[in-house]
Amino acid sequence: MNAAVRAVVRMGIYVEAKVYFIYEGYQGMVDGGDNIMEVSWESVSSILQVGGTVIGSARCKEFRSHEGRLQAAYNLIQRGITNLCVIGGDGSLTGANLFRTEWSGLLDELVQQGKIEAEAAKQYSHLNIVGMVGSIDNDFCGTDMTIGTDSALHRIIEVVDAIMTTAQSHQRTFVLEVMGRHCGYLALVSALACGADWVFIPESPPEEGWEDSMCNKLSENRARRKRLNIIIVSEGAIDSHNKPITSEIIQNLVVKRLGFDTRVTILGHVQRGGTPSAFDRILASRMGVECVLALLQATPETPACVVSLSGNQAVRLPLMECVQMTQEVQKAMDERRFEDAVRLRGRSFENNLNTYKLLSHKKNVEDIPKSNFNVAVLNVGAPAAGMNAAVRSAVRVGITEGHKMFAVNDGFEGFAKGQIKEIKWGGVGGWTGQGGSLLGTKRTLPAKYYEQIAEQIRMNNINALLVIGGFEAYLGLLELVEGRGKYDEFCIPMVMVPATVSNNVPGSDFSIGADTALNTITDTCDRIKQSASGTKRRVFIIETMGGYCGYLANMGGLAAGADAAYIFEESFDIRELQANVEHLTEKMKTSIQRGLVLRNENSNENYTTDFIYQLYSEEGKGVFDCRKNVLGHMQQGGAPFLLTEILGLKSPPRLCSGFQRS
Repeated sequence: MNAAVRAVVRMGIYVEAKVYFIYEGYQGMVDGGDNIMEVSWESVSSILQVGGTVIGSARCKEFRSHEGRLQAAYNLIQRGITNLCVIGGDGSLTGANLFRTEWSGLLDELVQQGKIEAEAAKQYSHLNIVGMVGSIDNDFCGTDMTIGTDSALHRIIEVVDAIMTTAQSHQRTFVLEVMGRHCGYLALVSALACGADWVFIPESPPEEGWEDSMCNKLSENRARRKRLNIIIVSEGAIDSHNKPITSEIIQNLVVKRLGFDTRVTILGHVQRGGTPSAFDRILASRMGVECVLALLQATPETPACVVSLSGNQAVRLPLMECVQMTQEVQKAMDERRFEDAVRLRGRSFENNLNTYKLLSHKKNVEDIPKSNFNVAVLNVGAPAAGMNAAVRSAVRVGITEGHKMFAVNDGFEGFAKGQIKEIKWGGVGGWTGQGGSLLGTKRTLPAKYYEQIAEQIRMNNINALLVIGGFEAYLGLLELVEGRGKYDEFCIPMVMVPATVSNNVPGSDFSIGADTALNTITDTCDRIKQSASGTKRRVFIIETMGGYCGYLANMGGLAAGADAAYIFEESFDIRELQANVEHLTEKMKTSIQRGLVLRNENSNENYTTDFIYQLYSEEGKGVFDCRKNVLGHMQQGGAPFLLTEILGLKSPPRLCSGFQRS
């Protein structure tokens, strides 16, 4: 929420508007006084990395009454406020819309009571409302993701990763209860990300006899020497008769039927706290800017809108249509129309549910079709977190479709050397949360191995190729396509899944691994800035990876609150560098104590990281000192963050449809 607050304040000031904080939500609006304060650019410095909200939030009974809204209108008129940006859930946004529809009547009433002049009522005759949804449950229809959801999922996955080590050591079953009283998004996505054995969500209750099915699956997993079982339960989970399914019920069932050592962990409000993820900071910042633009462009005829995320774009949707759709979901669940509830939740929710079912439940042998279709999977390029999740997804989807799946070690070079073998369903168990590339990966391109690769395709009767990797994978497939004129073996379906921290693959908004690298950069920047706390004024020059793509530096700068970001796509010269130094020098003469400058590693061959460091050091003498950090390969390592895992787990395309060798 703080990132959204910061964006609204700074965008508002940028367009020369007066911006006010209303502390403690609607309660502050009703109480007035010091709860409504004009703010400056510096008022929102250093809040990006702070969880919660610096302006507070509170439920307000008075605002639900006509008298409370009348007092709130009076307090706003006193300060000339006629544009409201509301960050909250469907209740807060519904209240804002009611306030807007009553506005004219409230002003007339204030005139009649003699509290305001008729001229003021005429001047401030219309109230504009734009909403942003802040909710960890992701329970608002019309947006793919709400502010706070990604950070909550990070907290859950951190706990799951910690629990898995003790569960493996003691061969235990863990039942994790997560938030989501009316929406199962947190439970569903965390189950998908950690490869949970079973998940319970209110939108899609288990079928009759779920007790037997779940216990059978847990027993089968133990029989395959899997040392732990993870069951994730949404706090609002129900069965098909709308009866609650609690974590205690599940624990007792597993202990009674299977005798497994079973523990319950209820995560509670730990999911609401902590430092926001890079995704949430960027999402909230973009939404905040769009919110101000929407208010500036609003007219008396413009309906109240909510800023939402659709794909990778911030869009404006009619507020009450989204609220009504959100309420329809609960109505569908109450009436046991669960398929409608899933559909109303949106495309993202439905896809996640289908993907989880596909990857977590192995079909019986007799139910799997026989396709006689062989698919090879390999990683190419630098390692990226999430590659293993993508391989797991590809292998299990392929097996479900009846294909024979082959794993190739060490990219195209390993392919040429015959490092290829069949991989089964259980062969990719536990791969989801592991970083790097378990198959091995190299940057080698295939052109010099045409003959050997063609021979391996022929020997193993490979009918399709799935390449997971970065720009080298992209170039590698282009080389194979060019080789089709000479080698018939290359005339097969080939698909690439972008996986690179640089996020530089054409045709894709987002690559597997980019989110994890971005979170690493953001966390490191937070720590670096904190290291200067209590010392004299200091500016940090930080070099990021990315090759000739400035994605990491640009988005890292946005998420970490950098003063400048130098990237390859945006040329700069010494004059711009000098202007930035002078601006930062003036800024550091105020109450600001820390500065942050990010540079993409190949942004400019003339102005290296060392050059920029020297420039800032010399020009800032007497005002601030300077430090330099090159983040290096730590951006490629570590376990995948949640968004990276989910991207890797999304079902790969079906390679067999209608293709034959030419």
